[in-house]
Amino acid sequence: MTVFSHFSEVVNQALDQLEGSGAIPMGLDRAPIAVEPPRDPSHGDLAVNAAMVLAKPAQMNPSALAALIASILTQQADIVSAEIAGPGFLNLKLADGVWLNELLEIERLGDDYGRSFLGQAKRVNVEYVSANPTGPMHMGHCRGAVVGDALASLLEFAGYRVIREYYINDAGGQVDLLARSVHYRYREALGETVAIPGDLYPGDYLMPVGQRLAREFGDHYVAAAETDWLALFRQEAVADMMEMIRADLKLLGIEHDVFASEAALHIHGKADAAEAELRARDLIYDGVLEKPKGKEIEDWEPVTLPLFRSMRFGDDQDRPIKKSNGDWTYFGADLAYHFQKAQNADALINIWGADHAGTVKRIKAAVEALTEGKISFDIKLVQMVRLLRSGEPVKMSKRSGSFVTLADVVEEVGKDVVRFTMLTRKADAQMDFDFAKVVEASKDNPVFYVQYAHARIQSTLRKAAEEGLVPGADQLSLLGSEEIDLIRQAANFSRIVEAAAKSREPHRIAFYLNDLAAAFHSHWNLGNDNPSKRFILAQDPPLTAARLFLAEKIGQVIRNGLRLMGVEAANNM
Repeated sequence: MTVFSHFSEVVNQALDQLEGSGAIPMGLDRAPIAVEPPRDPSHGDLAVNAAMVLAKPAQMNPSALAALIASILTQQADIVSAEIAGPGFLNLKLADGVWLNELLEIERLGDDYGRSFLGQAKRVNVEYVSANPTGPMHMGHCRGAVVGDALASLLEFAGYRVIREYYINDAGGQVDLLARSVHYRYREALGETVAIPGDLYPGDYLMPVGQRLAREFGDHYVAAAETDWLALFRQEAVADMMEMIRADLKLLGIEHDVFASEAALHIHGKADAAEAELRARDLIYDGVLEKPKGKEIEDWEPVTLPLFRSMRFGDDQDRPIKKSNGDWTYFGADLAYHFQKAQNADALINIWGADHAGTVKRIKAAVEALTEGKISFDIKLVQMVRLLRSGEPVKMSKRSGSFVTLADVVEEVGKDVVRFTMLTRKADAQMDFDFAKVVEASKDNPVFYVQYAHARIQSTLRKAAEEGLVPGADQLSLLGSEEIDLIRQAANFSRIVEAAAKSREPHRIAFYLNDLAAAFHSHWNLGNDNPSKRFILAQDPPLTAARLFLAEKIGQVIRNGLRLMGVEAANNM
């Protein structure tokens, strides 16, 4: 239980007492009540909005209700004062012992400090990356991969059962283009001079695939008709590309639980099952789309297609699930895929690139229809990353032929820098990734700033050990107001975890860690001007032990937060 959840219970107990005495009506909705840090720390330790949100339904004056609540709260030994502010806010000042006990709680829970039961073991399917299997991972995929993986870890820490899923788009035109590209590399490996057409994939990364197929099949498919080799080369190429993608993701510390195949979806009749289910509910019908507006199309003819009634769910038109040739549209395949996922989860979360924004409304409508609104479905859009080097755009990768590979970036700056940087802004905000800035040793670089805080703590603990001084909790009462402020910041971690999990925003952990690191560095710097504020005071072992214990627990919280981001805590810098 966190400080905030504990005092939420204390507030509820006070309201129970007021109800029991008849001072307030029974059965008031307490859901909007919040107990959280005040915006201005000088106002106290906790801000309670109970009087403000209950006054109107209770038909009472907010200040009068706040006074009633305060009179009960101040009977608690841990609450030093309860001051009424503004339109009914209560600002609580807590006894220092509350915060000192929080240090002991961090010690007791260790790696589990901040863990929550918010999710109540509900199953959440988080689908992320899902890049087309046509080449290596590039930085366009990287941000979504990190956001999705960090969100999955965050939700697990908050008490959900998480399924990490990758959807392989291995059906359709793009994999046929891949197979044809590989056929050129296959012929090249057998000694033929080839010129790869501009509409195919020119990257050197396909050369090993062609060489492998040349070893396995010899020249059997060199002059064969495309119908003889296309399906085989498509299957072989996708398998090799997925092996490459898995290796690229592993560089970022990312592994998925499930790899779902679009091709298998069709083979096993999942798409047909989804269509039948929706037709039975009159959500799919055979109809004709309106002629496209604007540009005149000379050969346009009305065609009857199976249409999903997405207008019922807020879309601007009904959407076809199949093409005129009977092939599934992207939307139709997505509909079937989500139908499959929803059968094994209580909630679905998709991490998509911002270029998919136009399809959000229709796929949400489809999932709502398929699940009859029983499955929560959220889509997080991730903006692209612009790569810079000292402010200048980065040139393309030779290996890929058209983009900078994720492997290139990780090799240059390291996994932890890439992962942390991807979480330093909201996912839907534009991001610049400047190779010079992300490795810069300055407080303006949050990656360095947080890592340095942890390394500084570890260095202090090592130095103290060399002098025969160790952390100890026996004299925590010796800690002063500056130390208490630092504990308050650390204690906020549990609340941030729950808030980030509820909002599906893992970047909040990065923001919090930056604030905690800033608080620690600020406290550390007090010792530069006033030696008595330093963590190690050889002449005062009891106070030193208490301060080292504090530093050790701040380090624990930083490690816990970094672990959610998939970043290792630095011990030396």
